[in-house]
Order: sequence, then structure tokens, then C-alpha cells
Amino acid sequence: MNLHLEANDNKYQIQRLDLHSVTINNKTYTNSIILMPKYLADWGVKNFESLEPTHFQQLYELLPEVVLLGTGQKIRFPAPKLLAPLLNKGIGVEVMDTAAASRTYTILTERQVVAALLFD
Repeated sequence: MNLHLEANDNKYQIQRLDLHSVTINNKTYTNSIILMPKYLADWGVKNFESLEPTHFQQLYELLPEVVLLGTGQKIRFPAPKLLAPLLNKGIGVEVMDTAAASRTYTILTERQVVAALLFD
């Protein structure tokens, strides 16, 4: 049986991931990104240590149901004050390594999900 991937050009789909980059719709990104099924942007976060509340306010403004925070090669939990812009509005935040966040995003693309991905 022949199997092939049916691409949906109306959505941003993760095709490949490694420790330093992600390929989405045939384009490779090495910087931190914000990814939604119909939205993709540079996040402007250099690394986990440089996260600020304004970065999470930027995610809130996208009105997600849930935010998947990919923190690089290992799981690192941000301080609660950083997550306040999301949590105070009842938006769920799941913190995981970037590979797990990417896999979870792929499963949840039918929802209003935001994947905020950091690379080490």
C-alpha cells in the first residue's frame, strides 16, 4: 500500500524537528517562534533565561485556548509571574521540551493552540 502525506496548504504543519531548528511547510527556522495553525511569527526570545511577562502578553493577544511552551532540550518551568498574563485570563499553559511541544501541536491543530518554541 502506498502512503503519502496529504499537505494542507492552509495550515502551518511541522515536518521536521532537531535540537536547533524546526521545518514548517518546507521552511527551516532556527530562532524562537510562535506557531498556530494559521499564524507563524518570530517570537523575539533569545533563550529561556530572557523570558519576560511581555513575551507571554504577546501570546495572550493571539487569544489561544492553550499555550504549549517548548523550553528547548529540557523542561524548564518559568516563574509564575511570567505566566500571569495567560493564567489570569484562564488560558491553559503546558510546559514541555520543544520536541514534545511540537508533537502535541501537531495533534491539536484543530483547536486554537499556540506553540511557543525555544531552541537551545
